[in-house]
Amino acid sequence: MFSKWKTQLSTCPLFAGINPDELQTMLTCLNPLVRAYKKNECLTVAGEKFTGVGVVLAGRAMVTKENAAGNRVIIATLEAGDLFGEMVAFSGKKVWPATVLAQQNVEVFFLPPEKIVGNCPRQCLSHRFLITNMLRIISEKALILNRKVEYLTMKSLRGKIAAVLLEEAKKAGTATFMLPFNRNEMADFLSVARPSLSRELGKMKAEGLIDFHGASVKIIDVEALRRTAE
Repeated sequence: MFSKWKTQLSTCPLFAGINPDELQTMLTCLNPLVRAYKKNECLTVAGEKFTGVGVVLAGRAMVTKENAAGNRVIIATLEAGDLFGEMVAFSGKKVWPATVLAQQNVEVFFLPPEKIVGNCPRQCLSHRFLITNMLRIISEKALILNRKVEYLTMKSLRGKIAAVLLEEAKKAGTATFMLPFNRNEMADFLSVARPSLSRELGKMKAEGLIDFHGASVKIIDVEALRRTAE
């Protein structure tokens, strides 16, 4: 059943160190709940009952939350192979802490946390990797959230933009890359006004720091962006 998502699952950090054949056997044993969602449909809603750690199999989604003023804040974007819900999986609260919204048609599966840490009925040798991988994922996610806080505490809008662009370029491994969100979503991610964001991006382009067309961005002066982000 899960063979058609073989490539996506091989990139999922939860299954790191598990070969494809063992992974198929283990997933048959774990029997996660597979769901499909259409664009703009909610995969989860903040405050509703937690259903398990989610793994994106296809498509793209974003994790969002409303602040005290009722404004949307984008916490993260998700693509095939990414997880969500791992931060709440082993907490005392069994409700979704954030809303996950499909940006495209999305397929996911949900894996209850007790299946991750529980005894495997078939004694799959690879099952022990799940616990180790989950601990590493939670630690890394905490570091990412700490980075997000750094973005939000930067006083300069240009510094925030530079930090995000450098981070995306690093993930892509190239100075030319596609942003995972549109202009409105980027403004929400940085908690700034969209007109201010567009104006600053325009200035950075005019100054020869970056070039962009839609979601495609090219960093022209890496060192200048690094100085701005410091």
